[in-house]
Amino acid sequence: MNVIQTSIPDLLIIEPRVFGDDRGFFYESFNRRQFKELTSRDVDFVQDNHSCSAKNVLRGLHYQIQHPQAKLVRVVQGAVLDVAVDIRKSSPTFGQHVAVELSAENKRMFWLPEGFAHGFVVLSDTADFLYKTTDYWYPEHERCLRWDDPDLAIDWQLQAAPVLSAKDSLGKALAEVELFA
Repeated sequence: MNVIQTSIPDLLIIEPRVFGDDRGFFYESFNRRQFKELTSRDVDFVQDNHSCSAKNVLRGLHYQIQHPQAKLVRVVQGAVLDVAVDIRKSSPTFGQHVAVELSAENKRMFWLPEGFAHGFVVLSDTADFLYKTTDYWYPEHERCLRWDDPDLAIDWQLQAAPVLSAKDSLGKALAEVELFA
């Protein structure tokens, strides 16, 4: 595995070692011991999620204020632009974000520790998005940061208006949301 540092040190892009031949490919998508060596985090994932979305669907930016979730995310079909926003008030990178393209082709994974709002937009016709979380989903603690907050200035690489859920269309600006210490 190869780890790529981002502009926010806690956010990591992970490239697995892929073994391929004329039959196809194989790679280990998660190995707890190796993950700990690479990230200095001994994680205990408790939930795996899979979403399938159409082109221009934008999901996020989500986080849980209580029971925060760290996430390891990847795409197994299609492509997305994945975005993480630092919402830790005490962080030197507070309010900054990292955007990375994840696709079935590049097989990259994105590590987001607790304290980040997370979202993605589908760039391909469809995308299957998988993510592991370190805590369970608690809808009563979920919050939504506005995807188009001008203070965040995220370039979502949109080719058309995004398709949003009712919940995501009601997201709040960074100046209005509950934050991590």
